[in-house]
Amino acid sequence: MNNKERFIELLRATGRENIDYVIEDLDALGFFEAPASVRNHFNHPGGLVEHSLSVYDAAMAIREAMIKLKPSVESQLKPESIAIAALLHDVCKADIYNKVQRARRNEIGVYEKYDEYQVEYSRFPAGHGEKSVFMLLRSGLDLEDDELLAIRWHMGPWDLSQNSIDQERNYRSAQKFSPLVPLIHMADSASASILEADVTSA
Repeated sequence: MNNKERFIELLRATGRENIDYVIEDLDALGFFEAPASVRNHFNHPGGLVEHSLSVYDAAMAIREAMIKLKPSVESQLKPESIAIAALLHDVCKADIYNKVQRARRNEIGVYEKYDEYQVEYSRFPAGHGEKSVFMLLRSGLDLEDDELLAIRWHMGPWDLSQNSIDQERNYRSAQKFSPLVPLIHMADSASASILEADVTSA
């Protein structure tokens, strides 16, 4: 099973109404071919779906660990909600990457061409987590409140405006609203920084 097939199977397993419309819209936007970033984690074709699956795997592992430490959170961390939030947190990136060709000197000083991605936000400039939520709602997905907040705040404090007291208060309230919110942020961070990092031994 390839990454696209696994992603679709996990989403369909949630049994959510209109999930096939979400999948169709993502396919049309190029989600399954897009990179996850320009120069950092999984910056290759198909990297975005690969990252989404990595976040899902990390989130499920964190869920299991949290339940062992605090069994009462199990009912608040439903597997289908983790699948929705983890797999769909970055759908905002589906249409922002354009492949361009640039030139650089190689090791012997000769210029050579190479492919790189650049970001274009003008198609739907609606923020990051917010854009993912908007896109999913427009596709007909009925998000639970904890899923909506987990997707909106998956960047954690990195998505806070330094000058917005209201935004900071909303973020803190979202963290308290459901353990799904900090769990998805932790999974996203752990995936990008650890699971997807190019780590070499010293």
